[in-house]
Amino acid sequence: MDAMSTTIDQGTHPIQQLIQVLDEIIVGQSRATELMLIGLLSGGHVLIEDVPGVGKTTLATALAKVLSLDFRRVQCTPDLLPSDILGSNILDPRDGSLTFHKGPIFTQVLLVDETNRASPRTQSGLLEAMNEKQVTVDGVTRPLLEPFYVIATQNPVDHQGTYALPVAQLDRFLVRVDMGYPGEADELKVLFDRQLGDPLEHIKVLATDTDVRSWQMAVKEVTVSHDVGQYLLQLIRRTRSHPDVALGISTRGALSLFRASQARAFIHGRSFCTPKDVQMLAAPVLAHRLTLTPRAKQSGRSDIDIVEELLSQQPVPV
Repeated sequence: MDAMSTTIDQGTHPIQQLIQVLDEIIVGQSRATELMLIGLLSGGHVLIEDVPGVGKTTLATALAKVLSLDFRRVQCTPDLLPSDILGSNILDPRDGSLTFHKGPIFTQVLLVDETNRASPRTQSGLLEAMNEKQVTVDGVTRPLLEPFYVIATQNPVDHQGTYALPVAQLDRFLVRVDMGYPGEADELKVLFDRQLGDPLEHIKVLATDTDVRSWQMAVKEVTVSHDVGQYLLQLIRRTRSHPDVALGISTRGALSLFRASQARAFIHGRSFCTPKDVQMLAAPVLAHRLTLTPRAKQSGRSDIDIVEELLSQQPVPV
């Protein structure tokens, strides 16, 4: 038995086992790990926004390995074309026929690294896949694998040679994850954990794509009471009339928060949602969807500031 498997309590729920293993790999990032699982179990996609070197790629790789999901990575550059991701028809000179060669998007977990370095044309090539789980090339539509999960990363500090993600694409990401630096004790543990090798090499597989699809169906059955649903919707609607918000949350955003709240309840072993589920996920699900007014930006307000203000003002159902 390898060292990684000894940390698992076999009596715990498989989801909790997943979190235990991922926490061993990505030390001090429990919040990010939970958000990644929420994105997957909700059937959505995740945008990880943080500086280089804090474990974004490692977390994505570990999640795919522990679930035994097919994993591919695309490194975005300004000259990347949509066909480099989606695939293209190749001409056979022998008989003049066209053969479709699949791109890396035909996988279960796709890591799109530094997505804001790709041109808007290439970024838009992901929209159909992320929303409808299919790809259309030269008029032919092909379904993608299930589950299909996009993990995109971007560096918010380096703006040279980058293209800001359009609102339509940001709205396709269920959650935005801000990892941040680990605490001193956690960072010290990272140093010694990797002294003799990479923990990813010894990761234990705990589930399969069949399990993931089963969990995704179970998430949809989590109960959301009328009061919690009304609380969630009132929060959404108040973003549309806030004086510092130029463009509020869409109905897709409301649905994303609804499903993410169900997923959080499921991960925590509950068959029902509470207002706390909505509160804990409001910023990761809603903030990146807000477009602030120029005045708000000049005053130094952030999208997270707006969400936290609305949460503090919205009466919580008992």
